[in-house]
Amino acid sequence: MGNFDAPALHEKTVDEAQAERQENYKVMARFTTALWLAAALVLFLPVCAVFAAAAPTTLPQIALYQGADRDKILIEGAKKEGQLTLYDSHTWFRTYVKDFEKKYPFIKVSEWRSDSKNLLSRAMTEFNSSRSLVDVIETTAEAMAVMKREGMFQEYFTPEARFYPDDVKSKGKNGVYYLGDRETYNSLGFNTTLTAANDAPKEFKNLLDSKWKGKMSIAGTSTGVRWVGAVIDAFGRDFLNRLAEQDIQVQNMSGAALAGMVASGEVPLSPTIFDADVTVAKQKGAPIEWRPLDPVVTTVGYSGLSSKSAHPHAALLFLDYLHSKEGQQLIMKGGLWSPRDDVGSLEQKFKKLYLDSKYSTDEIEKKLAEWENLMHQLFVKKRP
Repeated sequence: MGNFDAPALHEKTVDEAQAERQENYKVMARFTTALWLAAALVLFLPVCAVFAAAAPTTLPQIALYQGADRDKILIEGAKKEGQLTLYDSHTWFRTYVKDFEKKYPFIKVSEWRSDSKNLLSRAMTEFNSSRSLVDVIETTAEAMAVMKREGMFQEYFTPEARFYPDDVKSKGKNGVYYLGDRETYNSLGFNTTLTAANDAPKEFKNLLDSKWKGKMSIAGTSTGVRWVGAVIDAFGRDFLNRLAEQDIQVQNMSGAALAGMVASGEVPLSPTIFDADVTVAKQKGAPIEWRPLDPVVTTVGYSGLSSKSAHPHAALLFLDYLHSKEGQQLIMKGGLWSPRDDVGSLEQKFKKLYLDSKYSTDEIEKKLAEWENLMHQLFVKKRP
């Protein structure tokens, strides 16, 4: 039996070995194929990434895109969008928009303008409803900070940001939420027909002179509120109380409108006049002059991209242009000043006061409310 069984056992062993070799070949083939696929994937993924990066589609992708073809993508997208909506807080943007539309004739800008308080109210009401219209928001710091806190801004990239100091940037992880685009200075404006330059106040303390009693007005908007805060910050509450004895009137109008009253002679002088408004009025031949009384309340205008923007390509082109050297030179033609580092401007030989940089968002809200109450208490309710 042993001699008969041995060959059978030997043949079975050979068959098994052959089967094992075939299985090994299959395993090696699968392994080799897997290696080739892995190598191909490693080479192919970067190509896919570049291809995907070249076509941003969502708002965050478009806003933060930094590829070499960014300008091309924005222009092509803006041509399809054909429009954008701007909310702003300065009269010069009316002229600014016209210049932008000449540069980009395929974009129509719908502009709505008001002071920071009314702008904030309208933008927040729309944002919290299903009817958010705005693409770009431009206004002052306190309103911008509130809107950022409420998630109303999309972080965005602009290559122009590198030309601006950190003091005027609200930084995100990869870009900015908003960026400074203008500075304005708020101090003394006076009618040169009624008051000679040599006689006009040269320091804050000169406002206490009895000859100015009953001749001064301040703006009743946030411009006047900030002036009250600046006085308290620089000179204390007692000095503000003494100013209240000068029978200063509160005009329920913007600083620009009050500048018009000074130019016409209806108001002899006001310590709440923006230099930009005086510049524009003087260009028209109005008898008005501006003088800095230290410290000068400095207001920074900021601009940002709405997190619900329906026209992000056009909006980003607007923001790029606004912060470009060309755009900032146009800003200065309106009597405003540029925070951009490489834009030449006249040296301002006065002390600037940045109230917003002194307080957090919550603190400045409380301070503004406090100063507004003081303004009404000291300059409105006291009047007969």
